[in-house]
Amino acid sequence: MAEIFFRTLPFFAIIGLGYWAGRSRFFTEDATAYLTRFVFYFPLSAMIFGFAANLTFAEVFDPTLILGYLAGTLAVYLLVTAVAMARGLDVPTAAVEAQCAAIGNVGFLGLPMMAILFGPASVAPMMVVLSVDLVVFSSLIVILINAGRGQGLGPATLKLVGLGLMKNPMILSIVAGLAWSASALPIPGPANDFLTILGGAATPGALFAIGASLASKSAERVQVAGWLSFAKLVLHPACVALAVLWLIPAAPFSAAVAIAAASLPVAGNVYMLAQHYGVAPHRASAAIFISTILSIVTVPAVIAWVSGP
Repeated sequence: MAEIFFRTLPFFAIIGLGYWAGRSRFFTEDATAYLTRFVFYFPLSAMIFGFAANLTFAEVFDPTLILGYLAGTLAVYLLVTAVAMARGLDVPTAAVEAQCAAIGNVGFLGLPMMAILFGPASVAPMMVVLSVDLVVFSSLIVILINAGRGQGLGPATLKLVGLGLMKNPMILSIVAGLAWSASALPIPGPANDFLTILGGAATPGALFAIGASLASKSAERVQVAGWLSFAKLVLHPACVALAVLWLIPAAPFSAAVAIAAASLPVAGNVYMLAQHYGVAPHRASAAIFISTILSIVTVPAVIAWVSGP
């Protein structure tokens, strides 16, 4: 546990540095927004493309892992939705709370962290996790919010979901990388150097951006945010563990990476969606803030557990 904690500490230290920069106003909210946009569209896309270009479709398309991770994530999604509905919340608000419990910071924090802690072999299962999150659950929240507002699953909603998927640079990078891999063409030297240099900015840039963005997050609705943080940091990896270890057993290494990925704190894009639709942005903001702080301890604990003796 201590060794894993110290190996993850530099990641959280960079997040802390970003938080200081945002809190001290050395980085304004506008500067943070531009940094996040830069990392999201350029270095992170280059890193994901580089990873995917060295994988085969068979490595990423692991039906057992897909079904296991999907089942575990859906379980916590339904549980948190049921709790929200029992508290009398409407469908859109319940969908935001469920999203907080199910979607971790896989792109900005998970990919670089797991690649370092588990090695290059972790990239394929992390791509599975990222793809399920983006394709299934990022689409589901849009559908549920529109359904809750009486718009239903009509052409307009389906178009919105489709455009969202097609415009997401992470999905495009995965698809482009796998397509390049399928072509069996080597990446030219200068192009490979370009991807390496640009992708190298993804890890520090993403971690710094996470911290800087946390500086503008509030800790309002602490009781609700505490429940959502518990659901994300504890219940989500527990449900995924039950699914990929016993219900739909995956390969041990892939299962370990998926469980570790499920332990990540709430993703920042949950707040962006909540703010965009005007649905419970403050509780999403608080859940991101609290879960990220607590994850300094909980993520190493989960990784130490799945890593075994």
